[in-house]
Amino acid sequence: MKFGIHLESKIYEPWRSSYLVYNQIKVEMKRRQLDHGWTKSDEADITCRLESELAKVYRFTETQLKSISQRADQGQVALNQLVNRSSSNKKKYDALADTFTEILFDINDLAKFLQLNATGFEKIIKKHDRYTKHNLRNAYRQSMSQQWPLDKLSLQFDVLIVKISELHDICHLHGNPRSQKQAYSQGGDQTAFERATAKYWIHPDNITEVKSIILFHLPVHVFNQKKQYEEEDMAVSSVYFDNRKFDLYSERLNREEGAEAIRLRWYGPLNQENNSVYVERKTHKASWLQGKSVKDRFRLKEPQVDPFLAGKYTADQFVEDLRNSKKSSDELAAMIEENRFIASGVQKSVKNRRLTPMCRVFYNRTAFQLPGDQRLRISLDSNLTFIREEGCRENPQHWKRTDIGINYPFRSVPDKDISRFPYAVLETKLQTHLGQESPAWLTALIESHLVHEVPRFSKYLHGASMLFNKEVPFHPYWLAQFDQDIRKEPVANVGLSRSMSFKPLVNGHHRQSLLMMYEKELNRDSKNKETFSKSKSLGDLRVFSQNSKLHQEKPHLSINLVDTAADPQQPSSNGKDILSRIWNYGTTPTSAQFSSAIKKDIKKEMPVLPRSRSSPEKFSKSQMKKTEPKTFFANERTFISWLQFCALLLTVALNLLNNGDHISRVIGAVFIIIASLLSLYALARFQIRSWQLRTNKQIVRYDDVWGPTVLCILIVTALVVNFYLRADTLSSSYYQQEDISAAVTTDILDGDF
Repeated sequence: MKFGIHLESKIYEPWRSSYLVYNQIKVEMKRRQLDHGWTKSDEADITCRLESELAKVYRFTETQLKSISQRADQGQVALNQLVNRSSSNKKKYDALADTFTEILFDINDLAKFLQLNATGFEKIIKKHDRYTKHNLRNAYRQSMSQQWPLDKLSLQFDVLIVKISELHDICHLHGNPRSQKQAYSQGGDQTAFERATAKYWIHPDNITEVKSIILFHLPVHVFNQKKQYEEEDMAVSSVYFDNRKFDLYSERLNREEGAEAIRLRWYGPLNQENNSVYVERKTHKASWLQGKSVKDRFRLKEPQVDPFLAGKYTADQFVEDLRNSKKSSDELAAMIEENRFIASGVQKSVKNRRLTPMCRVFYNRTAFQLPGDQRLRISLDSNLTFIREEGCRENPQHWKRTDIGINYPFRSVPDKDISRFPYAVLETKLQTHLGQESPAWLTALIESHLVHEVPRFSKYLHGASMLFNKEVPFHPYWLAQFDQDIRKEPVANVGLSRSMSFKPLVNGHHRQSLLMMYEKELNRDSKNKETFSKSKSLGDLRVFSQNSKLHQEKPHLSINLVDTAADPQQPSSNGKDILSRIWNYGTTPTSAQFSSAIKKDIKKEMPVLPRSRSSPEKFSKSQMKKTEPKTFFANERTFISWLQFCALLLTVALNLLNNGDHISRVIGAVFIIIASLLSLYALARFQIRSWQLRTNKQIVRYDDVWGPTVLCILIVTALVVNFYLRADTLSSSYYQQEDISAAVTTDILDGDF
């Protein structure tokens, strides 16, 4: 679909006059170009027209944002008055919650408006440069975008969503404060939990909608509750290390045992007030953890980073500073010893493998999590940007380039040194060791049209493959589908919509009914998981982990980053489905590279997170995806087509048997056998495809590669045999002998012999 038609179909009628007049400008440019060529006057007129349209869109969005923000502030004042009076009137809290829901829907509408127009400006300028051979793109990015920065407005939506999330959470609790155990905090050792992860791409048109859906079930996780949430609090920056041979890149891509990923990460702007840098190392199938994939990290101050990487600030000195800065205790001693192990390992890798900063990854993160409950955590990273670090630092001895900060979209960086990712990345994390399973609302979301699953997607692998395209030895499998449109046909009752009375609907439900369903699900899950204690302390987990891993070289606890959790016990198969007794699981590779990379892991591991159809998943009965009628009937039509051919072949065989000679009867018998085998084969394929559609698993390909081929070979073979047996009928002697036989037969009947 052309963008002009797409824009026209997405226009929100009350705001029509505020949209970019894309079609008018495009027609005007073509008319002038075909009429008299392109002149300086035409260039000035179109540039002025685009500036006017950009200013119109920017001012309208800014005005609407201020109006929505004022409504949110008014709702916050009313909520504070309700809380301060200690009122327990649930109806008032519910009324305010409905108000915040309306505001959230307006934010989503405005975000779609902004995204649609921003895409329109990019496309019309691209058409302008192609038609006229003039370069308006640089002027747009360096001048017009600085004066009317649509990119900056998009960050204000995230700030508003965080604010609405906090207010909605208070309304949901009816003003009751959360216990101290549920404080928003990331204190303690955050590497002490095992998690199963899954990653998805989200089209820019759906980012705000996905955030809104998650918000109704999980509040936004705010790291620092002591200050007001600002745009810079969403910024996450990471510098990844590798060598010129891209050894770490290759090992991670091939998922070799012991493959490492080393990065330095910081949150928000890096300045004197916020100078914490986290040294992180991911290891695939670490030898010291019985082959589990882990993530380790410790914190340094920014001035300590360069000496640490150079080996001047050793792991022993770092550990000594930790001991001097904190009171000693058994738990602290174990943590210090763990940090020594991590720091020495990172320094050893940097030195021996000659690692240097290669690629910076920047994004704005919105995290969702119930306070104090880390069993389920969801993060959504938008504005994902990759920037070349190697060879771009003013001081080669410094660990990062200093000419950029967190000023997305980084217009000052040359195009050859930057790659902007067009989608957002959704990552779900489940704590498998606490028995956490994916809730129904999350299963519905990740199977909907709003997300696109990309198993084992890696930010660094993608960034390195884009920035060092000709230097890396291999490319990740998802680059083959990177240029495809990931948008899908909308799924019914998934997303934000409005009823006939214009009431907000989330996944086809009103806010109150949606929350009631979610609470019932939580209560049911809590009853089924009484063996897992929510208040289990970090120390208990540490003791349990150390007792189970006495043979390790160092005491060590980490996040399990694999997509699957090992479980040798398979669920009991459904007695009503005979195919379920034969095949316990299947694999549907997204590509040949991905299939070969995970083939061994799938045999030993069973995924925890529900996947879309492209995933090697084991679904429970409640998680089976409903089969679309058109897909089922397509399978049925294929089966009927095979039966029609079998019936035709059987008809020919019966005629040969009843009306032919000895040779014809032999060929007819062969055709009957072929028709019977084909009908049984078609029935088996029909049943297998039906089972795959019902269970969302795949054991064979949906398309039939061998069936038609074998059929053609059998038919041709039967015809060749028939031709061979009838070959002697082509000679004249055959007919002469037949005439003599006929004459003899006649004489016998006449009594001549």
